[in-house]
Amino acid sequence: MRVAVLGAGYAGLTLARTLEDDLPDDVEVVVVDDDPAHLLLHELHRAIRRPSVLEAITVPLEEVLDRATVRTTRVEDVDPGARRVELADGTLDYDYAAICLGSETAFYDIPGLEERGTPLKRVPHAERIREDFLGVCEDGGHAVVGGAGLSGVQVAGELHALAVEEGARDAVDVTLVEQLPEIASNFPANFREAVRDQLEERGVEIRTDAAVTEATDDEVVLNDGDARLGYDQLVWTGGIRGSDATDGDRLDVRSDLRVSRETFAVGDAARAIDADGQPVPASASAAIREAKTVADNLVRLVEHDRADDPGAFEPRLDPYRFDVPGWIVSVGDGAVAQLGPSVVTGSAAKAMKASVGAGHLSSVGAVTKAAKLVEEELGN
Repeated sequence: MRVAVLGAGYAGLTLARTLEDDLPDDVEVVVVDDDPAHLLLHELHRAIRRPSVLEAITVPLEEVLDRATVRTTRVEDVDPGARRVELADGTLDYDYAAICLGSETAFYDIPGLEERGTPLKRVPHAERIREDFLGVCEDGGHAVVGGAGLSGVQVAGELHALAVEEGARDAVDVTLVEQLPEIASNFPANFREAVRDQLEERGVEIRTDAAVTEATDDEVVLNDGDARLGYDQLVWTGGIRGSDATDGDRLDVRSDLRVSRETFAVGDAARAIDADGQPVPASASAAIREAKTVADNLVRLVEHDRADDPGAFEPRLDPYRFDVPGWIVSVGDGAVAQLGPSVVTGSAAKAMKASVGAGHLSSVGAVTKAAKLVEEELGN
C-alpha cells in the first residue's frame, strides 16, 4: 500500500512525519516536492534584510524524514479518480494521497503586473527583492508593495528597516497599497490598528481603497486610472491561487478535508469549511493543524482497508475544526501579536514571533535550525 504526500510545506512535512510514526512499517510513504528542502515560508521576508537567516529556515527533507521516500520533482497533475499523479519525470500511482502543494501568487490578470511585480514565495524571490531594493537605496527612490495582508505588511516593514540600515531612510519611500478599506482586513480591529500604528511609526505610507488595475514600467495605475503611483521597485503579495497542478484552483474539500474517498487536500491547496461551518483562512498554523487531522483520518482508512473485512463499516473520519490561538506579524524589528482578545507589541511580541518559527522547526526535527532562528530573530 502506498500513501503519497504531494508537497513538503507546512502541511506536507507535518503530515509525512506523523504518517511515518503512525502507519505500519510496510505502508510506503512517498513525499513529492520540486525542492529538496522545506522552507519556513512565514520567515522568508527576513531574508530580504538578513540573508544569513536562510540557513535557519531551509531544512533538507532527507534530514527530517526517516523512512519516507523523497522524490524531488514537480507535480504536474493529480487525478483522484484514477489515483494517479503525473510528475515531471513520470507517474505515481497511490492508494491514498494528500495534496499539500500550497499556493502560488495570484496576479488576477492585471495588465503588466506579473511581468513587473516580484512575489515572495521562494528563496530566489527574496534574493531578487533584496538586490533590487539595495539599488533603490543607493540611487534613492520609491518601493511599492501591493497587498496588505500579513505578507505585505512584513515585506514593507523589512524594506523600511533595510533602508535605515543602509543609511537611506531619507532617500527611500516605502508605500503599502491595499484595495480594501483596511490593512490586514481579515483580522480583528485591535490587531489591525496595532499593525497600522507600527507601520506608520516607521514611516511606511499606507494607501487603502487603492486597487491596482495596471502596472507599467514605472507606475502602478490605481482604481482604473483615478490615480497613478510611480515606483522604482514593485513587490506583489496581493493574493493567492492554487498550484498549476490543480489548474490554479484551490480545491473545495469536505469538512474531513477530502476531495474524494482516497484523496485529501490540505493547507493552502484547499478551500476548506471547518466543522463549525466557518471558512478556514490560508495560514501556516491552519495548515499544520489540518495535517494532524488528515493524518488521523488516513490511519483509520488504512487500518480499515488492511482489515480486509467486506462487512465492516467505513470508519468515521474527524472533521477539521479551526482553532488557532492567535496571530502574529513582524514589522521590521518589531512585531504585533494577538492572543485571545489581547494585543501585544514590543519585545514580548518579537519573542513570541521567534518562538513560533522555532517551535515549528523543533516539531519537524530541525532542533539546530530552531536555535539558529532564535539567534537570528533576537540577536539583531
